[in-house]
Amino acid sequence: MIILPAIDIKDGQCVRLYQGDYAQVTTYDTDPVSVARRWQQAGASWLHVVDLDGAASGQPVNDDLIARMCNATGLRIESGGGLRSSAHIERMLDTGVERVILGTAALIDRALLEAALERWGERIAVGLDARNGQIATSGWRETSRVQATTLAKELSTLGVRRFIYTDIARDGALQGPNLNALAEMQRAIDGTGATLIASGGVSSLADLRAIAALGLEGAIVGKALYTGDVDLAEAIAEFER
Repeated sequence: MIILPAIDIKDGQCVRLYQGDYAQVTTYDTDPVSVARRWQQAGASWLHVVDLDGAASGQPVNDDLIARMCNATGLRIESGGGLRSSAHIERMLDTGVERVILGTAALIDRALLEAALERWGERIAVGLDARNGQIATSGWRETSRVQATTLAKELSTLGVRRFIYTDIARDGALQGPNLNALAEMQRAIDGTGATLIASGGVSSLADLRAIAALGLEGAIVGKALYTGDVDLAEAIAEFER
């Protein structure tokens, strides 16, 4: 299982939100590039980056900073936040990231998703961010009536090969992942050829072991790295080697 350290960017700084609430923000470092280097030195191969400003505004905001992160490390980076058009996707891929994550666009603009999959294939991942199992959009500020499992089944038939599932209630809360929801998501895409990465709530190596037991491709770890509850090098040694 791949361990993906998370860097969330707001106002050019490395932050964490509590349950996706922009009013409850903690700044952990003023230089996301130095944080990326730190995670690379700890042994990371992948990095999960979210442009929170972009997610809120509906267009990439911190793409220049993300380009610097790509140039300063040898990490493979996946990035999302505010990608609502083919031009946005291309702009983000031009920074040097390995793949981009579509969230709101995957729900409200199916034509864009289909065109992106046709053009970029597996460089397109879909972020399924859910509140009580229902998809949230627009930087998590709005909640739809669409069930995450239903959407995953639909999108896998279109050719989506990687989903990132976030339980918003667990994100930044250090309360453990929603294992039942992750198991449901995994069942929803079984047999489709798609893979699943877990996000939200990881607070210990035990949480990562529980996720690994579900057979997921990867797990994103955010706040627990910054608080010291999870040692990245130790996690990578256990799950990637």
